[in-house]
Amino acid sequence: MPQFNPEWFASQIFWLVVLFLVLYFLMSRIALPRMAQIMEERQDKIEDDLAKAEKLKSEADEVYRAYEEHLAEARQQAQKLLKETSEKLSNEQQERHEAFTQELNKKTEEAEQRIASAKQEALDNLQSVAGEVAQDATAKLIGSKVGQDKAEKAVKAAMSESSEGGRA
Repeated sequence: MPQFNPEWFASQIFWLVVLFLVLYFLMSRIALPRMAQIMEERQDKIEDDLAKAEKLKSEADEVYRAYEEHLAEARQQAQKLLKETSEKLSNEQQERHEAFTQELNKKTEEAEQRIASAKQEALDNLQSVAGEVAQDATAKLIGSKVGQDKAEKAVKAAMSESSEGGRA
């Protein structure tokens, strides 16, 4: 192998030093500054992107806080509206209930009055019928006819005695 031949060592070392210096010069003057510039641009872009991301994050947080505030306000308004509506419906229901109760009481009073008048009419009819029956019974038992006034008076007296005795 010619590389290991000692007579070629001097020229190999010379070319090694020359190529090393040329490559070092090219690398230090051209390639490494460009790489440093590219690395610096990338770092600046990354920092800029991070700053933009932080700014967008803070804006998103602000929008979210505003959203939460509006949502809480809307919930409060909905609760208030629900409460007002519930109270309004409760009041309307109470008013309807009171009106119905008054109407029912009025109808009950009217019915009681009709019942009382029907009862009084029935009692009056009962007295007149009882008076006629008493006249007929007296006529059959005694054989003489009693006047209607006397028969009704006797029936009234008997009814008042029986009602007083029933109450006692």
